[in-house]
Amino acid sequence: MPDNAASKAQPAPTMTNGGAAEAKRQRVRVLISALGMLPVLLILCIGFHFLSDGRFFTGQNLGIVLQQAAVNTVLAAGMTFVILTGGIDLSVGSILAASAMAGLTISKLPDLGALWLPVAVLTGLGFGVVNGALIALLRLPPFIVTLGSLTAVRGLARLLGADTTVFNPSIPYAFIGNGSLTLVPGVASIPWLSVIALLVIFVSWLVLRRTVLGVHIYAVGGNESAARLAGIKVWGVLIFVYGVSGLLAGLGGAMQAARLYAANGLQLGQSYELDAITAVILGGTSFVGGIGSIWGTLIGALIIAVLSNGLILVGVSDIWQYVIKGLVIIGAVALDRYRLQGSART
Repeated sequence: MPDNAASKAQPAPTMTNGGAAEAKRQRVRVLISALGMLPVLLILCIGFHFLSDGRFFTGQNLGIVLQQAAVNTVLAAGMTFVILTGGIDLSVGSILAASAMAGLTISKLPDLGALWLPVAVLTGLGFGVVNGALIALLRLPPFIVTLGSLTAVRGLARLLGADTTVFNPSIPYAFIGNGSLTLVPGVASIPWLSVIALLVIFVSWLVLRRTVLGVHIYAVGGNESAARLAGIKVWGVLIFVYGVSGLLAGLGGAMQAARLYAANGLQLGQSYELDAITAVILGGTSFVGGIGSIWGTLIGALIIAVLSNGLILVGVSDIWQYVIKGLVIIGAVALDRYRLQGSART
């Protein structure tokens, strides 16, 4: 009897060391997932500030970084929709060029000049919907379809300008490319390009996180067969996401045209698709689909802009910039694989 009483008086067993360690690791994983690549962005900014003798955190340079990030942010937002479904869009750089060429061509017509902006955006939308239809209705691989579009649309962009550069120094709405929105008179302002990019991110977040369509996009990326069995119109979702990618590439083309007052079908938008994909993967969206966030994409786009700007400030040659960016792309894919393995373990 005394032994039984003593045993009842003993306190409840506490968590073992192994269990406590696992709980701690789980909390670290949650924290890392919540922060994403934000710590990397902050470290890059601080590092480049010291390496450039204090030139990074100046108002002028930060404005340049925001402008450099804007177009890639818009393209990467569209790419996020596509990659969330497990697809890929390699044609966004070419669509951007073709949209800019179409818009600038219209802008030079006396009676139709003011329509150049919607023409550019709708041109991008048209190419995106064609990509989506080929993938969704003919069941063609996204990589092959958009790789073909990358070449074909680039050719159309060159044809639109007769393989020359199209200029229009008096293009309407040019303020969106080079103007700024004043936040505090004489103190703070933000480039209109950045305002547009932030609006795109916000609207994308609303669609992905606050609508049934957003739920369907994640479901298709998570398991297309299961989504189809659940009654989701997978073909409609796929046409939508590639249409969004094309539309935002068209918007990016309009932004570039307004910034440069010119467009060239051969050179404009070259390799932009790689920067967009890298931004999406750095932001935490998985290549396999169904996992990711639009705010992470924004952080990824800012990392690429900071990296490009910082390397110039510290005097890294153009050749080595390509090498470093290539390594970043490889690192982004490796990071995606690590995330997948980590989620499989948990």
